[in-house]
Amino acid sequence: MAGSDPRRISAFLEAQVAELGAARNTVLAYGRDLSDASAGLARRGLCLVTAERAALERYLAELDALGLSPATRARRLSALKQFYRFAHDEGWRSDNPVLQIKGPTRARPLPGTLSMAEVDALLDAAQSHGKTPAEQARNSCLMQILYACGLRVSELVALPVAAVRGNPQLVMVRGKGSRERMVPLSPPARAAITTWLAHRDAAEQAMKAKQGAKPSPFLFPSRGQAGHLTRIRFFTLIKELAIIAGLDPDRVTPHTLRHAFATHLLHNGADLRTIQMLLGHADIATTEIYTHILDDRLKRLVLDHHPLANG
Repeated sequence: MAGSDPRRISAFLEAQVAELGAARNTVLAYGRDLSDASAGLARRGLCLVTAERAALERYLAELDALGLSPATRARRLSALKQFYRFAHDEGWRSDNPVLQIKGPTRARPLPGTLSMAEVDALLDAAQSHGKTPAEQARNSCLMQILYACGLRVSELVALPVAAVRGNPQLVMVRGKGSRERMVPLSPPARAAITTWLAHRDAAEQAMKAKQGAKPSPFLFPSRGQAGHLTRIRFFTLIKELAIIAGLDPDRVTPHTLRHAFATHLLHNGADLRTIQMLLGHADIATTEIYTHILDDRLKRLVLDHHPLANG
C-alpha cells in the first residue's frame, strides 16, 4: 500500500470499533476492501488518502471488468464512502471524492413463480372452493382467466362482462395508462366463463326482479362501492386456495400467477416480444427480467442437439 495508507486505514478501522461499535466481520470486510483499493491505486502511483474522483471511478470500473458481482462492488464503494467521510472529519482532506459516485445497479430479483403442477393444484382447488355452486364457478373463472391471460389483479377484478360475451377466443383488456391489448383465452378459461356467466346472469335477473337493480357492467360484480370484486378480496381468496392446494400461501399471490403465465409460455417457446404484448408492458426492458428462462432453454437446446455435446 502507498505512503500513509496503512496507518490511515488502521485509524479508520479503530474508530469504527471504538465509536460505532462495528462488528468484527464488518471491520474485517472494510479492512480488506480498503487495502484492495489502496493496492489498486498504488499500481498507478497513487495514494488512497489523496486520490481524486476520476482515479477512484477508474478503480471501480476495473472491478466491473474483473467480473466482480454488483453486490461486491457496492460493498467496496460503501467502504470507500465511509473511509472518505472519516478522512474529511479528521481533516486529512477537504472533500469526499466518492460522494457523488453512484453504486452499481443491482440486478432485479427474479420474480417468484410456480410450477405447472402447482398451478394445476390451485385451479383444481378453485373449482371446489365456495359455499355455493355459484361461488365455486366464480372462483374457478377468476383463476382460469388469471392464469390463461396473465392479467394484473386490477385488470382481472374490473373486467367488463361485455368483453367475454359470445364465447370469444380473445379478450380486450384495458391496462396501465388505459392502454388496450388483446389476450387469447384458453379453452378451460372459456369453459369456466360460460359456467360462471350462467350463474352470474341468473343472480342478476333475480336481483332485477326483486329490487329493480340495474345490470352490472362487470364480470365479477359486487355490492361494494367499487361495483366489482375488490383486489383485497381476491388476494385473500388466492391465499385460501393456496392452503387448500397444499402450497405455502406466502409464495402465492395474484402477481405470482402472472409470472407463472409468462414463465410457462417462455418455457414452451414464446419469445419476449410476444410476452411483452400479452403482459401489457410498455417497455421491453420490463419483460427482459425473464431472459434467464430463455438462457436456460438455449443451454438445453445446445446440450440436447449439438453433435459434440455428448462427446
